[in-house]
Amino acid sequence: MNGVLVLDKPEGFTSFDAVAVVRGISGQRRVGHGGTLDPMAIGVLPVFVGSATKAADLDPDRRKCYVARVQTGVKTDTGDITGRELCRREPLRAPEILLA
Repeated sequence: MNGVLVLDKPEGFTSFDAVAVVRGISGQRRVGHGGTLDPMAIGVLPVFVGSATKAADLDPDRRKCYVARVQTGVKTDTGDITGRELCRREPLRAPEILLA
């Protein structure tokens, strides 16, 4: 099997997890992904299988676009939503930001 699979990666699933699942289902050893997504992130993850893994580095436009939802006013012991809440304050009002 050779080709590119476009996966809708769910939250809590790493890019490596996605590669491992595709390896198991396809029986292929040569499987790679087109960019690491944080385990908390959801979104499109291209997975390259077989001889298509050679094409992973040929993408002429490797830019990524992220859309994020941010909550201010909460401090956790890990610095993200997975941590234990340490304190909460009235959040500052800020404009929405699109990172590209």
